[in-house]
Amino acid sequence: MIILQVTPLSQNFWRAGFEAIALLAVAAYIGWWLGRRTFALKMEGLHADIHARRIELNDCKKSKVAVAAAPAPNVVTVPVANIAAVPVTPVIADDLKIVEGIGPKIEGLLNDEGIITFAQLASTAPERIKEILHAAGPRFQIHDSSTWPQQSALARDSKWEELKKWQDELNKGRLE
Repeated sequence: MIILQVTPLSQNFWRAGFEAIALLAVAAYIGWWLGRRTFALKMEGLHADIHARRIELNDCKKSKVAVAAAPAPNVVTVPVANIAAVPVTPVIADDLKIVEGIGPKIEGLLNDEGIITFAQLASTAPERIKEILHAAGPRFQIHDSSTWPQQSALARDSKWEELKKWQDELNKGRLE
């Protein structure tokens, strides 16, 4: 085992202690000065940021006062009781993988384009579906989407037996 022996600058015990305290004091002063300078720079940056935010706030307040002082154009007020409430029906995504030839990846591509229901797929032209597949790359360009709108129309209308019969005749979504 190696033990490091540090010899003091002076051989006198009291003088060596004084030298160590003096070195520590110099190191502490340098650390204090560096910390103070760093803190001062940060404070200057924060003060400049506060000043810029105050200017933005004053500009915003002035623009709101100008808008509030401007006369309103011909505004007709309608009582809230006269407004009919329109119910919002959420759109529930259909499982497009039921359509022969559509797998999880293609379903994701169609969903990304806003086609999430059988009704939307039924109303989409096969050319548009082909554009979506071509944009996705060569891996998807080999798929034949010509029957997908008709299949999805059957699914939309809940004609499951008819859809199943037709899909048995298809080969991966293609007419043979």
